[in-house]
Amino acid sequence: MSANSETSLPDFLSYLQLEKRYSALTIRAYQDDLIAFRDFLVVEFDVEELTEASAMMIRSWLSSLKEGKEPLAASSIARKLSSLRSFYKYHLRKGCIPVSPAAQLAAPKGGKRLPVYLEENQAAHFLDKVGEGDGWTGFNTQLILALFYQTGMRLSELVSLRHNQVDYFQKSLRVWGKGGKERIIPVQQPLLDLIRSYEDMQKKEWGVYNPEAPLLVTEKGKPVYAKYLYRLVKKHLEGLTTLQKKSPHILRHSFATHLLNQGAELNAVKELLGHASLAATQIYTHNTIGKLKEVHKKAHPKG
Repeated sequence: MSANSETSLPDFLSYLQLEKRYSALTIRAYQDDLIAFRDFLVVEFDVEELTEASAMMIRSWLSSLKEGKEPLAASSIARKLSSLRSFYKYHLRKGCIPVSPAAQLAAPKGGKRLPVYLEENQAAHFLDKVGEGDGWTGFNTQLILALFYQTGMRLSELVSLRHNQVDYFQKSLRVWGKGGKERIIPVQQPLLDLIRSYEDMQKKEWGVYNPEAPLLVTEKGKPVYAKYLYRLVKKHLEGLTTLQKKSPHILRHSFATHLLNQGAELNAVKELLGHASLAATQIYTHNTIGKLKEVHKKAHPKG
């Protein structure tokens, strides 16, 4: 029994949205992976339905990604295989296929990459410089970068942040992360004051306030979107750091690393980041261990 690919993919994407409550960005990543594999099936095997693929076909696709003209990193290939596994597991559960062709395939192994982050003095300089410029653009920039660095939010979480998720009394932000999991992020008074001023300026600029509307808007008063935030962060990281990557996630990594450097408990950082398991947070300990070794060498009499 097989499902028609014209309906199997939309059904799966609806499942991710409605039942798994994944973000739009995550769903788009699944969609792109599955469409790319379907295109490969059509060209290489004359197969048009995803549900008719075999383990050999998937292995062939993964091999082409690894050995093509522009080889993908092991982590990227592993993510694509994960997309296929989820897709076939869903259709196996529905009884559309007798067995998952991706279940027994192993993801390629690659070296574990440590998170890239700003040094604390770089972050301080970074925040001192933001907000330079007149009017809404400067103010917008100041708040967006402060939110990224002082809360550790993901890009998708900041895009969807709404006015009513700001709790001025409890001095916190209520955020929904991956899988719709709610978490509370405490924030300092200066950041709350900045948000309050931002909201006041919004009302003066456009004369509209809806508690359920997105907090952050563009210079035209429209809700911000992922590419807008990405470009803004990249622009302000240029010239400040030689890091190859200059994305919002760098600020999330910096947030976590700097907290641990200052003595925060790993479990507390896990909760602030919205990680499902402690293992995901432990990657930051590699950076802090390096810092501790440096301190030990300088301070210990036998160092």
